Amino acid sequence: MKTTLKFYLLIFAAGILASCGPNKTEEAAEELAVVEDVKTPTLTMLWETPETLTTNESVLFDDATGTIYVSNIEGDPLVKDGKGSISIIGKDGSIVAQDWITGLNAPKGMAISNGKLYVTDIDELVEIDIATAKIDKKYKVAGAQFLNDTDAHDGKIYFTDMNTGKVHLFNSGTISTISEGNQSINGIAISDDGTIYALDASGMKRWNDDGTTSILNGAVTGGDGLVILGDGNFVASRWQGEIWFATAEGETLMLDTKGAESNTADIGYNAVDQIIYVPTFFKNKVVAYKLDY
Repeated sequence: MKTTLKFYLLIFAAGILASCGPNKTEEAAEELAVVEDVKTPTLTMLWETPETLTTNESVLFDDATGTIYVSNIEGDPLVKDGKGSISIIGKDGSIVAQDWITGLNAPKGMAISNGKLYVTDIDELVEIDIATAKIDKKYKVAGAQFLNDTDAHDGKIYFTDMNTGKVHLFNSGTISTISEGNQSINGIAISDDGTIYALDASGMKRWNDDGTTSILNGAVTGGDGLVILGDGNFVASRWQGEIWFATAEGETLMLDTKGAESNTADIGYNAVDQIIYVPTFFKNKVVAYKLDY
């Protein structure tokens, strides 16, 4: 899927046209037409919110309701200062509820399960009742230092600790550690069949049935947000200002905002409309992009 792949295939196909006789020209032309159908994945900007989402770190799109949640650190990512919040934005980029939940510290990754919104907050997993917009419980995670991304599957919550290199599991009120030794692990996503995928310093990786991991893409390292598109396709963001289309075969840089000093943190995804929601961190806004691949 890389643009370089298309380039070399075009050269190869052109060589075929030049070297084959009249009886082979039609066949070679058909091969060239197939090559030209290879598309480069793209992101096209749709809208951006007002700049009121202070130090927004993560965006979560709720497939069931269409609600878009945004976590705002507001203070220091490692300090328990009570400044953190969760906002709700509209599908047009409007601010629906600036202070939907307040009193958090440095909220980051979010996931939804059984009517609850789960948010990582430094060393705690916070459970919020969506219907009442109230914090139900806070679960202290032993030894946690920098809890980050999270995802839900089959009533279970999976979340990462970037500093300790661990993956934790929340299940029926109990927290356990299911993986260790993952350097700077951040983005995590669970497929429909329960397979765990994540981003760390080694790249994009997959957990095998025996608990070991396999590197699917070693180029997209140090990633932040991870989206599973299906059919072996993924979208991964790097906090510095990069969004990648990634597969096991290669990767394509779709967005680079480093020049504008605009970050691309823990992205959200609307699968029906194929929209990527990008939290810009220090730019204090969310930007929506249409994904074409």
